[in-house]
Amino acid sequence: MIFEGLSDKILNSVKKLKGQNKISESNIEDAIKEIRLSLLEADVHFKVVKNFIDRVKAKALGAEVLTNVNPGQMFTKIVHDELVQTLGGEKVDLNVREKLSVIMMVGLQGAGKTTSTAKLGLYIRQKLGKKVGFVPVDVYRPAAIDQLQTLAKQNNFPCYPSKVGDKPVDILTNAIKWAQGELIEVLLVDTAGRLQIDEELMNELADLRKVVTPTEILLVADAMLGQQSVNVAETFHQKLNLTGLVLTKVDGDARGGAALSIREVTGIPIKFLGLGEKVSALEVFHPDRLAGRILDMGDVLSLVEKAQDVIDAKEAERSAKRMMNNEFTLEDFLAQIHQLKKLGGFESMLKFLPGMGEISKQMKNMTPPDNEIKKIEAIISSMTIQERNDHRVLNGSRRQRIASGSGTQVSDVNKLVKQFEEAKKMMSGMMKMGLGGKGKGNPFGGFGGKGSGFPF
Repeated sequence: MIFEGLSDKILNSVKKLKGQNKISESNIEDAIKEIRLSLLEADVHFKVVKNFIDRVKAKALGAEVLTNVNPGQMFTKIVHDELVQTLGGEKVDLNVREKLSVIMMVGLQGAGKTTSTAKLGLYIRQKLGKKVGFVPVDVYRPAAIDQLQTLAKQNNFPCYPSKVGDKPVDILTNAIKWAQGELIEVLLVDTAGRLQIDEELMNELADLRKVVTPTEILLVADAMLGQQSVNVAETFHQKLNLTGLVLTKVDGDARGGAALSIREVTGIPIKFLGLGEKVSALEVFHPDRLAGRILDMGDVLSLVEKAQDVIDAKEAERSAKRMMNNEFTLEDFLAQIHQLKKLGGFESMLKFLPGMGEISKQMKNMTPPDNEIKKIEAIISSMTIQERNDHRVLNGSRRQRIASGSGTQVSDVNKLVKQFEEAKKMMSGMMKMGLGGKGKGNPFGGFGGKGSGFPF
């Protein structure tokens, strides 16, 4: 995951301040050096590194350590604040008008423009409630037109029928009229790219910009390219006056140099992060939240927002009531596992929680929780509806059948049943004492806590 190496090194440098009584030039010198080196290794632009280090040092040496706050905590807060500033300070919203808004998606070939176009369309429809349409103008690659048309069909978006051989300017001119006729509120234009920047591409994009005044011109940039992405952004910005960036392949092993450099060097805000191939894998960029993830402070707000998008609140409340009434079954538990998978799995959720970075690393040497959950899911799925709704009917022959059907051992089935009974008893008691809340927003409340045996 992006920033993992950078995060480790910054956190290790901060740990050296533990046990110190105050912040001084001598005791932060090693930490400052390590942070500088880790930023440079992450391919952050050298000017950005210098400015960042200067600001951190000036603030650290001028800071008064508050009561009950140790120097390590104070230094972490300073580093966090400066990371937020380097990343842009605050979230910059997408600009969408009341009437037809046109958003141009630009970038090099292979950066992920077409997929990002579909992702952005889904975001605008779901979050802003606008009718979205697509227009492919990459007439040089028939596959690009086919890909966007396929994505549009799969996700129920109208898409202008562009053809190879048509002129991009003519396509866009006709697509504007088409969009108005279709009552489309936001038109996303998937433009052509090149393996590298050339004058012909830039002139074509400039000509398209003259057809209509776009509300947004978003550069789709590959996070894996590091500082090269910064150079690409500067060139596109000079020609087109970009309004924002979509940083893709953030879920890969990119070192993070692009994200930490691009705003300060170019002044262009990052608006979205692409986190995978799925059309739903687009995340609004929040500088403060990303800084929190880098420093292992977590990002609970993003986790809550993600949960609200995929969790059925009524189902969560129903589960909580059944739990309180001691009616919770393995069938209910299986439904919760399916909800968990919609959030990306247990290990994915851990990354959003404060202080879980170190725990995640320790868990790499253990059986991964998501593997354990898959085993539990397989066992429950091999049960009949009667067995899921009343596990007390599980005699020896039934357990043998379930183990064979799920590719597990009878001992695994026995372990699951025992843990389920213990967790059910514990959570029923907690709910009656009022410790479980109302259930809203806590769809996994039934299986957590010390001694439950379940990984969440």
